Amino acid sequence: MNKIILLQDKGSVYMDYSFDEVIDRKDSLGLKWNNLDQQFGCEEVLPMWVADMDFSSPQPILDSLKGVLDTRILGYATPPDTLYNAIIHWQKEHHQMELTKDAILFAPGVVPSIAVIIQALTNEQDAIMIHDPVYTPFSTMIELNKRRCIRSTLLMENNQFKMDFEDIEKKLVEEQVKLFVLCNPQNPGGRVWSKQELLTLAELCKKYHVLIISDEIHADLIFSPYQFTSLVTLDPSYQDFVLTLSAATKTFNIAGVKLAMIFAHNPKLYKQIHLYQEAIEHSCLNTFGYVATETAFTQCGPWLEQLMARLEENLTMVCHFFDTRLPQVNYMKPQGTYLFWFDCSSLGLTDEELMNHFIHVGKIALNAGVAYGPGGSQYMRLNFAAPKVLIEEGLKRIKFAFEQ
Repeated sequence: MNKIILLQDKGSVYMDYSFDEVIDRKDSLGLKWNNLDQQFGCEEVLPMWVADMDFSSPQPILDSLKGVLDTRILGYATPPDTLYNAIIHWQKEHHQMELTKDAILFAPGVVPSIAVIIQALTNEQDAIMIHDPVYTPFSTMIELNKRRCIRSTLLMENNQFKMDFEDIEKKLVEEQVKLFVLCNPQNPGGRVWSKQELLTLAELCKKYHVLIISDEIHADLIFSPYQFTSLVTLDPSYQDFVLTLSAATKTFNIAGVKLAMIFAHNPKLYKQIHLYQEAIEHSCLNTFGYVATETAFTQCGPWLEQLMARLEENLTMVCHFFDTRLPQVNYMKPQGTYLFWFDCSSLGLTDEELMNHFIHVGKIALNAGVAYGPGGSQYMRLNFAAPKVLIEEGLKRIKFAFEQ
């Protein structure tokens, strides 16, 4: 239960949040817990897959949405200046990004933003590069929009992903790549790219006139001592060809409100994207997204601090379990996000068999690594943003699956 313990200087209420409450989501509309039999062919699975949290969303956001309902009219809405100011302040304070209102475009989500940028700035059969493995919708948006998906397989070094710059440069040239879609922090591995890695990538793209989309939706979910760097902040010239995607949705567990931002510092790129958005009504958004995002960035900093402390505890628990109970299993310790990427090749199963094994034997729903690209074969992804009792149960089920 939430408990008020003190007042902040600016008059906002500081709350001591509990991340131990198990909220029953089985009869909700939530994708993660709903219709498990239809999704996985097994009703008894414990869902630890899709990337939303099993923690309550911050109370200030819930209160602000109730305030919208109290007006009793759910009419059309426009983004207020206070929302723009909240976004500008958050990005400057947390990510050293200098933004102005005329560089911010709103969209219903990061994935729709990728789609609209692809449509606005590239042509059919153009080559678009991504890493492998990487967040599944990257390749989906490329292929559904009839562009060529060029993958650069990530290298493995000390159980962490590493970019293969030689491979990237070779393919940029040979395939005449027009756009690179970057995931930072990386999903599914949780890698927080270093400044030097980002500089090297950006310089290659600059050299060969390749636009970059930098998906930074997990930017606020970083574990100490790692530090997130927003690509566009590394050099003023990068503003000419880097488009940054951001949202409050992952950070504050409000994915269902459907609001994201495209930061386009280059006025020409801004205009091209904006005109395309207008042509397909892409920027006509809902009131709840505007309100929830502004509240997140202005009132929910204390919640985020407490969340990160709990995620650190959960990650320590998961790593200790694998180290002591499943020492034969290699894994990546994430530097950011709440996603845990582990190697299941010791089971000797095909990727399809692997997914079915965890579902029907372990009774746990995870994300199949191969869904993130060929480089994810034999891996599974675990979401550890949940109360400890669910994490403990999920780990027991994973261990049982390995034992069988």
